[in-house]
Amino acid sequence: MDRTRSVSAWVWKVALAFSAAIWGSSFVVVKGALDNISPAWLLAMRFALTTIILGILFRGTLRVHLDAGHVRKGIILGLASSLGFITQFVGLAGTTPAKSAFLSAIYCVLTPFLNWAIVSRKPAGAHVGAALLAITGIGFISFGAGFSFTLNAGDLITLAAAFFFALHIVLVPRYAEGRDIMTLTIVQIACSAVVALVWALLFEPAPDFTHLDSGVWMALAYIVIMASCIAMVVQNVGQAHVEPATAALLLSLESVFAAILSVIFYHEQLTARLIIGFALIFIAVVVSEVLPTVFERRR
Repeated sequence: MDRTRSVSAWVWKVALAFSAAIWGSSFVVVKGALDNISPAWLLAMRFALTTIILGILFRGTLRVHLDAGHVRKGIILGLASSLGFITQFVGLAGTTPAKSAFLSAIYCVLTPFLNWAIVSRKPAGAHVGAALLAITGIGFISFGAGFSFTLNAGDLITLAAAFFFALHIVLVPRYAEGRDIMTLTIVQIACSAVVALVWALLFEPAPDFTHLDSGVWMALAYIVIMASCIAMVVQNVGQAHVEPATAALLLSLESVFAAILSVIFYHEQLTARLIIGFALIFIAVVVSEVLPTVFERRR
């Protein structure tokens, strides 16, 4: 029985790392699309199309499980998720993809403490130490050789995104208990579409859809199919089976994948700074996985 649980846990952790790989690849794609369409309109289109696709694919599941409890919890998850994406995208329009990836990833430090505040579960020292190691590694990956760092308005907005992402990570396993995670996910994404559309109507000019170039539509197709229909579903299902602190750390690997893809496809130089960053994040994952088990056995 213990072996089955262990194998299952590793499957979900690998699934979360897979989601992080997709998130990492989407940063440059989204940055390019934001040159032609405002953030909230892009998110509204993304989540509306994702809701339609998942609703069709899982209509049988929705017929069985959709009730007031799923709708209520799904809306709360959708508010946390959509506010995270909106603030991240709005912030990304005013900062660089590298700084956005770094500041967004601060959720891996916030998550253990937010989990402590919400469910009264004190974070393990290994998880806190691993999160700090991961943030240091992400800093090596995200910034230039001089590590110059100043905060502008876009950066501060992106920090708000980190809080909302941490809140979402903490709430998913709590709300998934005794409920169907796929139904929760579809309600969450539908709520995100509504929030993004309301935000777009209130604060952003309507885009001229007839003049959007093919690059925007290709970017939209990528983030709908890969980053939403696949990655968001896999992320929510994985988070329902993994400790919030560990889930946050695994999802922070998006910065590693973003840097690797930049080296492969954009010929970014593989410097000692990048290698140090990769090593620190790898050590952080090992610390998070190994030390709690060692302490538990000694206890």
